[in-house]
Amino acid sequence: MASILKKNNIVIINYNSGNIKSLGNMINYLGYDYTVSNSKEEILNADKLLFPGQGHFEQAMNNLEKSGLIETIKQAIDKGIDFLGICLGLQILFEKSEEAPNKSGLGILKGEVKKFDIAKSKKIPQIGWNKIKTTPNNSYLNDDYFYFVNSYYVKPKDENIISSLAYYGIEFCASVQKDNICAVQFHPEKSSTSGINFFRKWIEN
Repeated sequence: MASILKKNNIVIINYNSGNIKSLGNMINYLGYDYTVSNSKEEILNADKLLFPGQGHFEQAMNNLEKSGLIETIKQAIDKGIDFLGICLGLQILFEKSEEAPNKSGLGILKGEVKKFDIAKSKKIPQIGWNKIKTTPNNSYLNDDYFYFVNSYYVKPKDENIISSLAYYGIEFCASVQKDNICAVQFHPEKSSTSGINFFRKWIEN
């Protein structure tokens, strides 16, 4: 294992949910240190921000509200800090979700979160490996297999921000990239070599 480096100030946003341990293990494996924080000061002074994804859309948004982190995340992105959202961390960037029709998302990206159609996808949630197909709007991914656990997928209004697609009964958006925002529906921290390669490119960019 490489020695721990300090050149990147990596902060995992702590909103009382998400798979922080697996993310931290991945970052350390690549030779970097990280901080888990809900401190506005630490988040706004980060070089790289990660929003781990696990749980329910409404619960995540409620936790962000209680922690006072909604405006902090928006400020950090506006400031140009590199932001990586994973799974639910992709979905909350959008305006609304069918998982919680009465709860607004961050609205940083235009569009909504849709549920897979059981008639087309047959089994919900999708659990397991699925191959993505990258688009020209992509800096960090290869056409490879990644590990998914999701019943919902994002439908951006601007399809130009899509950086990869996958198929699960329908073709759906597997990741987006816009300016300093990168967000993925799959779990790169559980995706073996393909996940390692992705994280390395994102951290070292």
